[in-house]
Formats: sequence, C-alpha cells, structure tokens
Amino acid sequence: MGQTETLQGQIPDFLREKLLKQYGEALTDRIGRGYEFQRPVTLRINELRADKEAVTEALTREHIQYRQVAWSESALIIEDGIREPRLKELEIYKTGGIYLQSLSSMLPPLILAPGAGESVLDMAAAPGGKTTQMAALSKNMASITACEKNKIRAERLSYNIEKQGASRVCVMVTDARKLDDFFSFDKVLLDAPCTGSGTLDMCQKDAKERLNQSSLKRAARLQEELLVKGLRLLKPGHELVYSTCSILEEENEAVVRKALQKVKARVIPIETDAFSEVPLLPVRIEGTMCVCPDARYEGFFVARLRL
Repeated sequence: MGQTETLQGQIPDFLREKLLKQYGEALTDRIGRGYEFQRPVTLRINELRADKEAVTEALTREHIQYRQVAWSESALIIEDGIREPRLKELEIYKTGGIYLQSLSSMLPPLILAPGAGESVLDMAAAPGGKTTQMAALSKNMASITACEKNKIRAERLSYNIEKQGASRVCVMVTDARKLDDFFSFDKVLLDAPCTGSGTLDMCQKDAKERLNQSSLKRAARLQEELLVKGLRLLKPGHELVYSTCSILEEENEAVVRKALQKVKARVIPIETDAFSEVPLLPVRIEGTMCVCPDARYEGFFVARLRL
C-alpha cells in the first residue's frame, strides 16, 4: 500500500513531545510515517466455524487476493485494496468463518495461549475479537469469562460470541475491577482501555482532542487498577497478558512497574523471535513487546506476567 500525502506535521503536539522524549527524533519520525498508512484489511480464520481451506477457497472464488502471515496460520492479509464492505458481503463472513481483526490485536491471545480445561478471564472483552480468538485457540475447550461494563457494548460482544461459535464464553456486564475476590483464573487477558496512541488516525477530527495530559493520566490510572485486580484474580504460578494499543511508556511499562509494586508477580519474556516480521520499538522493561505502527501493523504493547 502506498502512503497518503504526508500528515507528519499534524501529529498532536502533546503526542509528538511524548514520542520525542521516549524514542528520540529518528524513531518519532518513523512512527509518524507509520500513522500515515491506510493499512490493508486483515482477518482471522475462525476455525470454530470454518477451516483454512474453506476460507481460502471462498476468497479465491471471489477473486480476492490474500497473503499468509508468517506467525499465524489463521491470519490473512487482504490485497489489491479491497476494504471491509466487500468482505462483509461474503457468506463466509456472514456465517462467522472469518473475523476482521488487525494483526497487532491478534498478538495478545497468541502470547497468552489459552488451552483446554483452563479458566480464562477477559477483563475488557468487547467487541470480542480477542475473546473469540481465545475460544478458537483452545478449540472451545477453555472456559472464558468475558467482562464488559457497557450494556450496549456487551450486547455486541454477545452477538459476536454467538456468531463465532464460541460456546464456552460467559459474558458478565460488569466492570472487571468489581469482580469478587472469590473468583480465580488460570489465565487472564487484560487488553486495557487506552489513549490509542498506537492506532492514531490522522484523518479523525478528534485526534488532537483525545490525546492530552488529562486523558493520559485517566487511562494510566484505570490501567493500573485493572492490572492489579487481574493479578489478584490469577491463580499462583499462572499467567496474565497485559496489552494496550498505545506506544507510550506511561500506559505500558510504567503501569506494569506500578502494578508489580503492589502484587508479587514477574515479567516472563515474550519470545519475539516467533514474531520476526513484526516491527518493534525499544522497550523499557526487557521481555515486553511494543509494536511500531507501519504499513501493516498498528502500534501495540504486550507484557506477559506470572504470579
């Protein structure tokens, strides 16, 4: 995909200052160029509804070109500039055989790797991409509790869960911070609400308004509260994956450090060699992973913690 006309100068001043302080000028310019791309549509084959052969045959029949992703048999990149509306017309989409999902957002469930017989908590689950991905990874043999405090978003979550055939997911319309401490889980996924600094769309009119010191502080406070709660709901010796679609240290490494001061847990290094084609930014905590926005990937942070 080609780049649009340069929008580098339109990066909100607040964000640019943060990026310069954290990454330096060269990486900030690289991130700015990454914001400019219109990324190709990417999708995940939902093996609870269709196998890879059925999906690729359906795409081929419609003369839709695609490319395999090296780190996942289920992830495909759609080529030739085909956008979401065309894919949503396909029967394989309508029956839940594919789920439109960004490549970066597929990483946290793969790193958590939920398995058969495990109890899993998804703390901020809507609209359900990662929830249903975890159901597929476990072949519907993990018991997943999916929390969403907003009723309308929870309805969308339930719709996607049913459509994707994720039969062992229980939706709770609640703030995960309010879960009773008698709950305990083998694995926890916290894809936390954030400022979206990794997924900034320079064409959105509210981009500058949404990113400021106040919104950053609010996001970081919520993230820390959720992460501490998630660790407290985790069984000893088990793992939590924390992720955001931010590339700012205040929402990522700083949140992890603060949480680990309150709950005894440790960072388990992510094997980034398994994701060799993913563009990475330097991190302040060794073993964590921060994806650099580019022509295919959104900015994203992932940390793997063990109690």
